[in-house]
Amino acid sequence: MSSDATIRPPAPTRRAAKRALLARLREEAEPLINEERRNAVCALLQNSLLVPAGPTAAAFALVRRHREWLADWFAHYADWSLVVTAEAVRLRKIPADSSDATRPAVDPLHHEPFTRSRYVLLCLALAALERGDRQITLGRLAEHLATALAADPTFAAASFSWSLDHVSGRRDFVHVLRLLVALGVLRRLQGDEERFVHDRQSDALYNVSRPVLSLLLTARRSPSLVAAADFPSRLAALLETPHPDTPDARNRALRTRFVRRLLDDPVLYYDTLDDEARAYLDRQRGFLLPDLAAATGLEPEVRAEGIALVDQDGDCTDSGLPEEGTEGHLTLLLATWLADRLRAGDSGPVSLAALRAQTARFIRQHRHHWRREAAERGAEIPLTELVVTRLAGLALVERLPDYAVRPRPALGRFALRPSAELAPAEELHFTS
Repeated sequence: MSSDATIRPPAPTRRAAKRALLARLREEAEPLINEERRNAVCALLQNSLLVPAGPTAAAFALVRRHREWLADWFAHYADWSLVVTAEAVRLRKIPADSSDATRPAVDPLHHEPFTRSRYVLLCLALAALERGDRQITLGRLAEHLATALAADPTFAAASFSWSLDHVSGRRDFVHVLRLLVALGVLRRLQGDEERFVHDRQSDALYNVSRPVLSLLLTARRSPSLVAAADFPSRLAALLETPHPDTPDARNRALRTRFVRRLLDDPVLYYDTLDDEARAYLDRQRGFLLPDLAAATGLEPEVRAEGIALVDQDGDCTDSGLPEEGTEGHLTLLLATWLADRLRAGDSGPVSLAALRAQTARFIRQHRHHWRREAAERGAEIPLTELVVTRLAGLALVERLPDYAVRPRPALGRFALRPSAELAPAEELHFTS
């Protein structure tokens, strides 16, 4: 043997060194993997339908990378299934409360809540696209909708009418098209649906993404298999799950219900729980909240009235406070006004008339830096409705049947910070 020959360590020593290196690499990579998984969970909570193009492209790639872990996690904690294909990612979320109507579909451009007419047109459009070709024009889709309405007397019996002869009808149709484009069901190739509102002769050409279209419906059962006639029964049948018949199954159902509410709802209030559910939550809260916080990055906030998973960075939130613009400023002003009433010990209902009157006062004080339309006669009515809809969606107020709202305890977390830029001006009073 030459004097400069390399002496290799024994095989067991080499294997131990390799194991140590791999362990060190895993230790270094684990925080990065966990961070990616948290980001993927938040992306799905914020948007349950992701496509590989546009604003959701990065989140789509992230979810596909961790799809197995994500599918197991959502199935275990919330009993939600995750579908991942090359064309789309869909988290099939089942709400904890199917009667909650505080967060409607909204127009992607103006964020206006969908009306009854727009929901009907959306369903008819989806049915027409399901039966149609891979490409469709705006005009042809409108013809399909008009034909479907004329062919079914149920619409007339329900006092539903729609026509492209009116600007309001064309606007409703355009709002539906914008939502379908935002979801990835339609991809615009030529034209612009915005012009159709004022010019009925304008047109647009779209590609139809059938893989995305097929993933939109989230239901436990096919609608064609539901025999119930009234809407609440039909909705319950679509989301029906097997009734738990053992103690373990009941506990799992309770856990699933709590996780869904904590992940999907702004606040879980204790006064919405029965005695059994409250007792289970008190026993399991110390185990459940740390698990959810670790997987999502949300901060558990436990108060006397309930629990919330707070999104400090806004990564999981699709609608929040504060917001910019006239509506955002007004929302904060009314939220602060209602919260001050709570802090003063007044937790009683507030009529819509009182809210509109307060909105009118805020318009007079702040119209110098709000958009011009806010100062028009009667503007306080739609502005108040928009704010109440937003606050109800955030579980900060509760709508009551007698045209009133009841402030909820979480509203006390909000207060508008005074600033010179948004300082109110002196109210102007004119006398004849």
